[in-house]
Amino acid sequence: MNDVNATVAFAERADIVAQGLAVDPEFGLDEQAIAERRTRHGPNQLRAHARQNVFVILAHQFKGVIVWLLAFAAALSFYFDDIAEGSAIIVVLVINALIGFATELRAARTMEALLNIATTTTRVRRAGKTVRIDAQELVPGDIVLLDAGDMVTADLRLVQASNLQCDESVLTGESVPVAKQTEPVSPDAAIGDRACMVFKGTAITQGTGTGIVTATGMATELGHISHLVQTAQSTASPLEQRLDRLGHRLVWLTLGLAALVIGAGTLRGLEMAIMIQTGIALAVAAVPEGLPVVATLSLARGMWRMAARNAIISRLSSVETLGATTVILTDKTGTLTENRMTVVQYLVSDTTLDLTRQGSAVQFERDGHMLDPGQDARLGALLRIGALCNGASLGQADDTSSGDPMELALLRVAALAGQGRETLLPECEKIGEHAFDQASKMMASVHRDSEGIFYAIKGAPEAVIDSCTQVLGPDGMEDMDAAVRADWLARSGAAASDGLRLLALAMKRTDRDDVVPYENLTLVGMVCLRDPLRGDVAEAIAAARAAGVRIVMMTGDHADTAAAIARQAGLGADGHVLTVIEGDELTGLDPETVDGALRDRILAADVFARVTPATKLNLATLHQNSGHIVAMTGDGVNDAPALKKADIGIAMGQRGTEVAREAAAMVLTDDSFGTIIAAMRQGRVIFDNIRKFVIYLMSCNVSEVLIVGLAVGAGLPMPLLPLQILFLNLVTDVFPAFALGLGAGDDTVMNQPPRDPTEPIIDRIRWITIAVLGGAITLATLAAFWLALHWLLLDLGPSVTVAFLTLALAQLWNVFNVRAPGGRLFVNAVTCNPWVWGAIALCLGLIAAALWVPGLSAILKLPDPGGAGLLLAMGASLGPLLIGQIFIVLRSARL
Repeated sequence: MNDVNATVAFAERADIVAQGLAVDPEFGLDEQAIAERRTRHGPNQLRAHARQNVFVILAHQFKGVIVWLLAFAAALSFYFDDIAEGSAIIVVLVINALIGFATELRAARTMEALLNIATTTTRVRRAGKTVRIDAQELVPGDIVLLDAGDMVTADLRLVQASNLQCDESVLTGESVPVAKQTEPVSPDAAIGDRACMVFKGTAITQGTGTGIVTATGMATELGHISHLVQTAQSTASPLEQRLDRLGHRLVWLTLGLAALVIGAGTLRGLEMAIMIQTGIALAVAAVPEGLPVVATLSLARGMWRMAARNAIISRLSSVETLGATTVILTDKTGTLTENRMTVVQYLVSDTTLDLTRQGSAVQFERDGHMLDPGQDARLGALLRIGALCNGASLGQADDTSSGDPMELALLRVAALAGQGRETLLPECEKIGEHAFDQASKMMASVHRDSEGIFYAIKGAPEAVIDSCTQVLGPDGMEDMDAAVRADWLARSGAAASDGLRLLALAMKRTDRDDVVPYENLTLVGMVCLRDPLRGDVAEAIAAARAAGVRIVMMTGDHADTAAAIARQAGLGADGHVLTVIEGDELTGLDPETVDGALRDRILAADVFARVTPATKLNLATLHQNSGHIVAMTGDGVNDAPALKKADIGIAMGQRGTEVAREAAAMVLTDDSFGTIIAAMRQGRVIFDNIRKFVIYLMSCNVSEVLIVGLAVGAGLPMPLLPLQILFLNLVTDVFPAFALGLGAGDDTVMNQPPRDPTEPIIDRIRWITIAVLGGAITLATLAAFWLALHWLLLDLGPSVTVAFLTLALAQLWNVFNVRAPGGRLFVNAVTCNPWVWGAIALCLGLIAAALWVPGLSAILKLPDPGGAGLLLAMGASLGPLLIGQIFIVLRSARL
């Protein structure tokens, strides 16, 4: 192989480039050439993003004011020769760091794997066959087939281009699509002027084309400039930022309280060393060591669960957004429906031709009589136009077929009737094509047969009918007058109202192949196709409605077709009158200035038919301006602006274009609407879990601060020592909080309206909850401590053990006080969480070890309080649980 110089391929004729790369564009490369070039050039990929370094992740665990505060407390302990306490604080820091390190490392590695799930594929011609391969397998000389919506996966020299346009803004910054052609350009042409080239990373916005790969990987134009592109630094999600602010505020509040207590004790004449140790105890008590670790675990666990349900989240902040979504603007085809079109009938001028299938055979029927496609002129023409005017590729099986589902359906029925494209092309040579154009809503292919030049046209019924001057009747050509045109439109509307998708098929004969394609056409008939509703859609829409989320369907279909599908999906259920608006009514819509009446009508609509990508963008903006949190689905290049504009863009992983998937925050690997609802539920569960463990951690830490602060303020002996608090924070804080963060949620999570996205994690009622629960634990612990001293007449050491045990058990039982108000007492999201029971069992074992393992009990200074002390502690620890349950009942009564 004599490689052509990729830097000047645009200045050479296409045949010269093909010769230099030793490839026939009509055949492609064979296996031997592919293997040799792959060895020589390597995979077609840019320099991979560096994996997160384990040492960087480990160092991240020791950042933050919480860690610094604990480190300062350890240093003070060592300064006062309290080696055991200082060492214990260091151990806690190390344990927390290891837990955080393991969690963050797994999350990072999992996300790196998840981002590789949706691999980029491309359509190529190899050894005379059209196949779809992983884009990394491309080699120089490969023949790549391009279509609207494709992401260009290598630098290509075009050998064929039909109405081809490309968005090259990633390279040039120019937002206007560039028209492409096949003629060479000047060797001095800038990238933006190389009209015969398309480049890796750009997007095909219109038309079709074929190109020869001239450069792959780092040898592409994108590869040449990739070293200038700095990898964006990941930023914390709003949720993580709020948690961080919460921790900071608590730390500074604790420092202020510690300074106040130290100052008050010094004024009372207490020793400075004792008061500093007390301040250390307060600081240790208030610091929520487990907060960042548990938050990371909860978010990562939720994303893993979403991935298991076929929803790949690319931005962490989207987890929050899912739970707050109020409106889903969804496509119909492939999301609500199966995106597997099937031809069910043809409409001709005087009747309907029905189609039935029996195994691998197909039969056509007219008025009870069987038809032979070879004998019936109109049926034969319909099958021929459908097969010839077609950009799809029919393989031996569904997974080897590619192209638009409607076009694949036309190819299948034609092949079953013996009119396959391979059969037709030898006698009807293809000499040109006009790709589908959004403006004309038609496409055409040009052929030469024994009778001359033949144009095969298909498109939207109203567009084709408007361009027709004749119709093919049972006895030949008939004029298309106003009455006939109106009748065809009425028949089209009637079929669409039954949920059928229609395409009009037309033709014309000329003696030239360069005439205007869409003038003076002859209408042959219409093909009716059906796209069945997905089996899980009706149930998913009902679940969304129960969750207070509106579903709005957007489609390019006729209004009657859209309304029929919407009713099947359940959008018109429960006596609701289905509201449909056609895209023509929204032409020129400005979401910023739309008047009140029209605005209200749009916001109340259930279905938007005949919508354009610009309309989708305006609809998303209008709903957002009205206070909604908008999720939007999309799959095409032109959907990208709307996907970016929406609060959460959702792209289809199977049929979606690369451009759409890059613009989206979530990718559905199964293209199922039900997956959106499942992911939404998971988003709500994640946020609820975070709230649960924050309330749990905060109430436990508040109780520790109050116990130490009130004891010092009242002149009582210290009921808890810093080392004991550290042990409790590690045991009764982290493990139950972990368990709460792993909760699977309950049945009520999707029976509530979406939360306000501006609502803080801890609002007024939850601060009250923290105060009540923390206060109850404080009172129980101090009461047990006082009773141990003055009722049981225990010494200070055993009395401290009673206080320690009361606090430890009360904090464990406190996990049941974070259940949702209104839920059942014994069967709820907390009691049904197996991780909670595992955490309680583990913590009880560790608490028992703290009391009865000689070395550990000596370090923690926990002498045996005797049977009476144990009973007192266990009884007192149940008080906060009872108070918490009463408070939940009172909250439920007010809801």
